[in-house]
Amino acid sequence: MRVLVIEDNLVLRTNLAPLLAAQGMQADFAADGLSGLQAALSNPPDVLVLDIGLPGLDGLRVCEQLRARSDRHVPVLMLTARDALEDTLAGFRSGADDYLVKPFAGAELVARCLALSQRHRLGTQHLLRIGSLTIDRRSQAVEREGTPLALPNTALQLLLVLAEAWPRTLTRSELVERLWGEAPPESDPLRTHLYTLRQVMDKPFAVPLLKTVHGVGFRLEADR
Repeated sequence: MRVLVIEDNLVLRTNLAPLLAAQGMQADFAADGLSGLQAALSNPPDVLVLDIGLPGLDGLRVCEQLRARSDRHVPVLMLTARDALEDTLAGFRSGADDYLVKPFAGAELVARCLALSQRHRLGTQHLLRIGSLTIDRRSQAVEREGTPLALPNTALQLLLVLAEAWPRTLTRSELVERLWGEAPPESDPLRTHLYTLRQVMDKPFAVPLLKTVHGVGFRLEADR
């Protein structure tokens, strides 16, 4: 899970880094509103932890710009030292999903991030269908044209990342980051898993689903 923290307080950033890492979260940090907004737009995180009192562009404006310009909903947990009702309402009006008043317990921030990362799935089905391909998120069973596909774990996770992004094209760097975070294997970590995915998902069938977009990356393309 990727968390982007936009916070100008160096001590708080320093304290949050090991806290989030201990929970298996990949944390990126920005110290001002403008650079944080650019980071959130160029590589949207699973959760954005956003301080209101930021230099340059405050957190309310960052949230408003993110909602206006992003091509997806990024869950936003807003941090502030202001605990008045009007301050809270202003945060929600700007597009925040949740609100946490400083000082806060680290365990509560982690719990809220975890909850927000799953909230966007409310109302969505467990089954993903792309043409003749069916993926059950819950059981992680994969079928094509009714035929079960046996995929190794990394190839399966690669397929899930591509399917959840469909029909968007994902760059090689996006795929590597989503699968391995900041510690990818040496050499070309995607090559083997892309080959395995193609052999299992595409080779036995007439029309390939996995497309290479030259110079850009990879995407799934429905066959019906």
